[in-house]
Amino acid sequence: MTAKLQTLLTRSEKNMGSGIHPVVKESALEMIKRAYKEGIFVQISAGYRSMEEQAKLYGQGRLGYSYKGKNYSDLSKPKVTNAQPGQSYHNYGLAIDYIIVSDDGKNAIWTVDSKWKRAAAIGKNFGFQWGGDWASYKDYPHLEMTGGLSFSQLQAGKKPNLVSKVPTGDQIKQIQKTLNSMYKTRIVVDGFYGPNTKKALIKGFQRELNKQYSAKLKVDGKWGPNTKAASPIIREGANGNITYILQAVLYSEGYNPNGVDGIFGSGTKSAVKVFQKANGLPADGIAGENTFAKLFA
Repeated sequence: MTAKLQTLLTRSEKNMGSGIHPVVKESALEMIKRAYKEGIFVQISAGYRSMEEQAKLYGQGRLGYSYKGKNYSDLSKPKVTNAQPGQSYHNYGLAIDYIIVSDDGKNAIWTVDSKWKRAAAIGKNFGFQWGGDWASYKDYPHLEMTGGLSFSQLQAGKKPNLVSKVPTGDQIKQIQKTLNSMYKTRIVVDGFYGPNTKKALIKGFQRELNKQYSAKLKVDGKWGPNTKAASPIIREGANGNITYILQAVLYSEGYNPNGVDGIFGSGTKSAVKVFQKANGLPADGIAGENTFAKLFA
């Protein structure tokens, strides 16, 4: 039996704890949803960690360690962290740890493979920094949002100004309404970017290619070699329906172009570049067949 998305979300929400920052929580849950659509089953294993919990972890494998007068030394377990209380972003609700679970959702898979890295890439799309990118020490399960603050600033009481990159339901609804109006796609206007909305965007793209470039494509909402080959190259300064579709799919995938208006401006160029970089493409801000393929395939 395949793991249910709601099960992964419920477990993850519980594991993050009540002290997790709301933007971190929202972004983590969206990461799980996006990964699930790609057949990757992600679960958050840890989130907010109190100072006492951090002291307990730090005390593992250390002789005579105490925090606030209490002994936390535990030589029966190996060392697992070099972070003392206040020296982990978990202590401020700004970090999570994730795992990949088996298809039935029952077992953790610790092999850092393509699925693990893809989950991290999705997380980075929403603003997380990944421990797997660290040079000195690779912490593959770790994702954090620091807001640019150091531990000393957080210890002094400064709060991070985190801005969510998760697409809002209202904007998705507007995109769905526009697709229904322009291309008669008849999708449900529910504010959720799922397979039907993506298929509708591809249909709109195919219709525009037929109309503007006489591509003679079958308008079936399926991405294939013919649609890829017919994809145009669009860049800053372009405008029209194809630019609108590009902006719509970028926004829906978590790359905000700062306006879904059919005008390819600096915000759209920046979103394209970030998307390209995250997906292993040359980050030139120009959308061609390879960029469209990564967005739609």
